[in-house]
Amino acid sequence: MLPLLLSILTPAAFANAHLAAWDPSMYCFNGTTPGQVNYNTNDAVNPLWNLAQSDYWFHHVNNASFTCDQFPPAPGDFLELPAGGSFTVQIAGNRGDTTFSFNGEYATEWTDGQNHTGSTDTLTQATYSSAGCIVDPNIHTQNETMASGTAFAISYNSELSQVTLDNLVVFTVRQNTPWQRVTSYDVPSAMPACPSGGCICAWVWIPNGCGEPNIYMEGFKCMVTNATSTTPVGTPQAPVWCESDQSQCVQGPKQIMIWNQLEGNNIEVSGNDLSGMPKSPAYNSKCGFQDGAQNDIFATSTSSKRMLPRHKPAIVF
Repeated sequence: MLPLLLSILTPAAFANAHLAAWDPSMYCFNGTTPGQVNYNTNDAVNPLWNLAQSDYWFHHVNNASFTCDQFPPAPGDFLELPAGGSFTVQIAGNRGDTTFSFNGEYATEWTDGQNHTGSTDTLTQATYSSAGCIVDPNIHTQNETMASGTAFAISYNSELSQVTLDNLVVFTVRQNTPWQRVTSYDVPSAMPACPSGGCICAWVWIPNGCGEPNIYMEGFKCMVTNATSTTPVGTPQAPVWCESDQSQCVQGPKQIMIWNQLEGNNIEVSGNDLSGMPKSPAYNSKCGFQDGAQNDIFATSTSSKRMLPRHKPAIVF
């Protein structure tokens, strides 16, 4: 086997465009150059827009430099998901800005490895666009309260090739993220155990404006721990926009959202949201996702359904 080479740049050479959730259990944790460990890799952070399904799915992208799904984590590296507990990842624009590189020398409280003073309303020592969006660090929001939310989904399959939109279920959401580097997510207490080879998880995010209307998706090998339930997760359904009427939200297990791609889109929006901004699908209550563990995802006699009145509602734009 070829020895692993190390790629080291000075901190000034870090690239901090866009974001990913970092953990050794992720795909392309070491970058996308065979036989090389890149402590400054940012391959996983690139956004996905206007792509074929074969390219956006688990961040394949038809480019030899960014085929994240072709670089699995090391054998035995799993993102541990304690049933009824929580787990933590590090959201950053570059592995060099996390504790997984350089003994954490360049990691700070924030996603770009810089020092900021932050509150829910503002972020100091940051660069803002003329529209009031934070562009450095590139977190695609105006402030913490407007951060659209990130999520993890799980498929009870051990091979990435077996994962489809119909068996990948959103199981946890953290609203008002991304914001800071260290981010925790809650796991439903009824999560059943994974197969012996583990499960496949995905971290997903759709920014609320502040740039190109794209999506983010990256893969992980994951393992549910402390499982006591054997009830499987249900078959997920596509979410819908339901900001103005929560009774219209999809109840039960939900798919991740695919938006603004060449094919496979499972949600469409138009017009403005209640704040007057253009609608953008999000992992928050606007599309029926509550903060924290998604405890309604398990297979029951009702499964996923949309709470509809007896008459067919008009489509609201």
